[in-house]
Amino acid sequence: MQLFDTHAHIGLIYDDPIEQLRVVREAKQAYVTRIVSICNSLHDFAKVYPMLKNVAGLYHAAGVAPSEVLAPGKDWMQILETNLALPNVVAVGETGLDYFHKYGDKKSQIELFIGQLELAERYNKPVIIHNREAGKDILDILLDRPPTAGAVFHCYSEDADFAKRAVNLNVYFSFAGNLTYRNARNLHETVLNVPIDRILLESESPFMVPAIYRGKRNMPAYLPATLQFMAELLAIDKEALGEQLWKNSCAFFRLPE
Repeated sequence: MQLFDTHAHIGLIYDDPIEQLRVVREAKQAYVTRIVSICNSLHDFAKVYPMLKNVAGLYHAAGVAPSEVLAPGKDWMQILETNLALPNVVAVGETGLDYFHKYGDKKSQIELFIGQLELAERYNKPVIIHNREAGKDILDILLDRPPTAGAVFHCYSEDADFAKRAVNLNVYFSFAGNLTYRNARNLHETVLNVPIDRILLESESPFMVPAIYRGKRNMPAYLPATLQFMAELLAIDKEALGEQLWKNSCAFFRLPE
């Protein structure tokens, strides 16, 4: 069985490149053979990418998260364009809207998000979407600008009704370790009600650690715990589910199986 961690903040787990390589090695020992490295800012991308760009099975996304809206960096759009053309950069992100933390103002967040959606269209890249209490605005924006190369609601946090409205927009739904929490009933219901070929799996490390690892810093190597929980929830053989999610991930990021 091979697993694909579609969202891991490798640079936030450890600053040290040697430790980052250890994270990737330990993930492979747990059958997590592909990982997409996520950075919230172009500054962080500039630190992480050069050290990890040639690591087998490790891919990258480049984008500006809503947390950076007040200071995305000088000439951020030109720099992001350059990054999107680099080897093994497979997506734009993470980007999106976050009204929970109230980063800047809504108008500025929306402009930052739309700018990256336009770049994704230009470079034919899928988009990794951060959504925190901003689902309606994100859905309205995607309805107006359907993502041609696809998009994923990473660390999905809405309910099943929202997913049913979004599913026709060429989007996927990615679930992290919080799926394993007892009180995450909205996530459980969503998994049971979305097409299985639209589901992805992520660690969101170092955050959202699966319940059985509570108290520890999350790692891509813990991804099998989330798979196990999802398989039990769906009453599907774990190996069969892992194979399906692998296919979904490769299709989304346009990588060979």
